[in-house]
Parts: sequence; structure tokens; C-alpha cells
Amino acid sequence: MAGSKQSAAPNATWADVCARRLARHSLDTPAPADRMAEVVAAMGGAHAQVMSAAELSIGLRTEGTTRADVRRALWEDRTLVKTFGPRGTVHLLPAAELPLWTGALAAVPAAGGGLSQSARLDAAQTEAVVEAVAEVLRAEEPPTVDELSDAVIARLGDWAADPVVPAFTGMWPRWRQALHTAGHRGALCFGPNRGRKVTYTSPDRWLPGFTPMDPDKALAEIVRRYLRSYGPAHSQHFAQWLSAPRRWAADLFDSLGEELRPVAGPSGDGSTVYELADEPPYEPAAAGDAVRLLPYFDPYAVGSHPRELVYPGVAAERALSNGQAGTVQVLTVGGVVAGVWHQKRSGRKVALTVEAFGTLTKAQLAQVEAQAARVGEILEAVPALTLGPVEGGKHL
Repeated sequence: MAGSKQSAAPNATWADVCARRLARHSLDTPAPADRMAEVVAAMGGAHAQVMSAAELSIGLRTEGTTRADVRRALWEDRTLVKTFGPRGTVHLLPAAELPLWTGALAAVPAAGGGLSQSARLDAAQTEAVVEAVAEVLRAEEPPTVDELSDAVIARLGDWAADPVVPAFTGMWPRWRQALHTAGHRGALCFGPNRGRKVTYTSPDRWLPGFTPMDPDKALAEIVRRYLRSYGPAHSQHFAQWLSAPRRWAADLFDSLGEELRPVAGPSGDGSTVYELADEPPYEPAAAGDAVRLLPYFDPYAVGSHPRELVYPGVAAERALSNGQAGTVQVLTVGGVVAGVWHQKRSGRKVALTVEAFGTLTKAQLAQVEAQAARVGEILEAVPALTLGPVEGGKHL
């Protein structure tokens, strides 16, 4: 079992670990634009609760890509798909990998908490909701959530309409708690917006006739993907990234057996973390001064651990929300959070304010300027950069 192996001596510095992660994320050198789907796969999906953030996450990792290119890949070429990904949150994923992700995510047990027992759907009700959603989306043009709700309730009856799910304003009907479950099971993905309204559709429109992968094989592959891009890591880091129970995640790591190699944790506290056994030796860090402006919920910022090294000192106070990463846009230097930034769009212009927690070198300041220019290019806006304090800007 993975947990019973003796950890090897550290074979890399923290800078080496960060450099490898940056390379795996194409944050050291952007990948060619035609590899967009590969880049999104390596990220484990681009968090898209805020669509402009997903466009930035992808654009910063690919040469010359703009938001128009991301939207074209999503809505015209359909090489990307917008659906519910890790943690039940909205992500862009490679359309070709829908079998992998639906096979894995549908098998992740709920982490617990949330609604009261009386408000929750039972297993039979959840199955009924997923089936109803699939029927509606196969038969109709992409409906808005309200149209989908009316159709689901018409099929299932009054129990599905009970207003028991807390929402931003008021209460949602009972069936809505299974919306992301329908996505995880391959019954639902997002369609093009209708004006400002979100729509949903059948994933078959992106990958006709797809079938979810075998759950055990899919979960094992997701662990490999995570460790390839975010390793070395502990099963608890993986559990947090996936929003899964810790004991279940530990058992999943154990199931990979000799595929995983234990190593001493980079924090030097005596902890053991894991990497894939076929990983090559680390190369000396070559991206120690690389400066990046990462958007809200950027996968690198969310998935990287240990937090005390990724968010050292004041970075933890300014860029984490009760330990949660991603609610603040961050400036990283060599893969470590070293500042925060904020953007405000006005027509064709975007004002960027960047606050470093320490003194940046002349070369690093030049990189900040280059990153600001790249952000403007991706968002198809004219950037104006200010160096100074950032007030507010959290996305909760």
C-alpha cells in the first residue's frame, strides 16, 4: 500500500518542484495555440465559474490565444466543453475526455455537509432527476435553467419543485441539487448563452454517443493526471482538489500501489508525499524568476500544495479565504504567490492594479508589464497598468 512505503530522501529543492509544475502547466513557456485542448487536459480543466478567468488561464498557457479563440474552441469547434468538473464547479474540459471525466466524477462520493437531511434527494430521486434532465436535453433545443426546471418538474411531480435549496436570492427547487450530478454522469453540459442567460444541452452534441469510462480506470487516471501536474502531493491534497472524503482519497492512492513513489515532503516537516514512480529526475530550476498574473481560481493556484510554501507569510493572509485558494487573483514569482492583482474593465479598456508583497527586481517589473500586456491581449482590451495597493477584489 502507498501509505506503508518508506519515503525516499528529498531529491529536489522547492524551486525545482515549482519549476516542474510550471512546465507541466505551460506557465514557463506557453504551448502552441493548436495544443489548447492538451493544455486544458494538463491543468485538470480550466475553472470557468467566471468565464473570463478561464479564458485567461488558457490564454496565459498558449501562444497568442485570445478569448475569441477559447470561445471558438468551445462553441464552434467543440474541442472544449463547459460542464461541471472537479469540486462540482464549472470547468472547461477537453471534449474528447468526457468519457474520462464522467467516469471518474460520477464515482466520487459526496464529501458530506450541506443541506439538512429532510431537504436532500435520496438515491432514487437523484436517479430520477438525472434521467429527466437527460430526456429533456436530448429532445429540446438548449433550455435556460428555468425552462429546464419547468420540464423536469413536469416529468417528476411536485416533490421536485419543493423550494428547499438555498440560493443567492430565495430558494431553488429540490431537483436543482442534482444539477452538477447530471453533469458528472454525462447527462448535461452547458450550451451557448442566450443573451445573459445560461443554457444547458446534451454532451452528445460535443461527443456523439460517448460512454463514461470504467470508474476504477478513470479514477486511477485522474490521480495520475493530478500528480503529473501538481505532484508531489499527499492524498489529502488530492481530496481537497476533488472535494472528496479524505479516507476515500487515501484508499484510492493506495490502490495505485507501485505506480506511486513516496518522497519526503518539500516543507521539510517529515511528511510523506507521492509522485508517479516513472517520473524522471528533477532538472535544476530554470524558472525561479518567472512572473505570472494568474486569474481567479487558476488551476495552478488552487491545486498546488503545501499551502504554506505556495502562499508564504503575508500571501496566506491576503490571498487565501479560510484556507481556500482562488478567490483572489495572484502574482506569482517562480511559482510562489508574491502579490495580488485586480482588474476593472471599462469598454475597450482594462485597468490592472498589481501589488507585490516585496520588492521586485527591474527584470521582474518588466515581466509584470509584459504579463499585463498579455492579459489585455487575451481579453481583447487595451491594458493600463498601475503598481500599488489592491483593495478588495475577492471573488467568493
